[in-house]
Amino acid sequence: MPESEYRDGTTHRPDCIRDLEAAYGPPSNSAFGSAVFSRRVDSSDELEPAAIAVYRAFIGELWARYGEDAWMGPWKKVYARGIGTEHEIDAELGSIADPSASESVPMLLDGFEDRERARAALAAAYDDPAVTELAVYTIGDGEAMSGLLVAGRRPQSKATTFLVFLMD
Repeated sequence: MPESEYRDGTTHRPDCIRDLEAAYGPPSNSAFGSAVFSRRVDSSDELEPAAIAVYRAFIGELWARYGEDAWMGPWKKVYARGIGTEHEIDAELGSIADPSASESVPMLLDGFEDRERARAALAAAYDDPAVTELAVYTIGDGEAMSGLLVAGRRPQSKATTFLVFLMD
């Protein structure tokens, strides 16, 4: 699995991304668990196609085996940070009203051995004022597996951080 891109296409990882990867895992194509990806996404580009590309990379060869319809069936945006919204990822995830998406939130926030470290890493990566666009999507296979994909964009550096979380 190639290393994620940061900033202007280099592979330099800011501390907040290293910490997020330490808590949730580096880029992976395991289709299970959690992983952090970073991609360069221009501010003129839509965030959702980049999120789908990361989701597809995370699912890996299972995407072709089960087909796009299976993996995209549950896909939908369940949260978008509004202008003027307080940057507080814990509260934002907790405010998700969609029933299937809200079931994944406690596992994403508290389902790790060092939950305080994981929450601090989330806050460092997504509460930063430079993150001007944040969206959360539901993911899964339409049957046993479900989860969330969190995407946060820093337009000035073109860095976009994706956290993929998928469990059965």
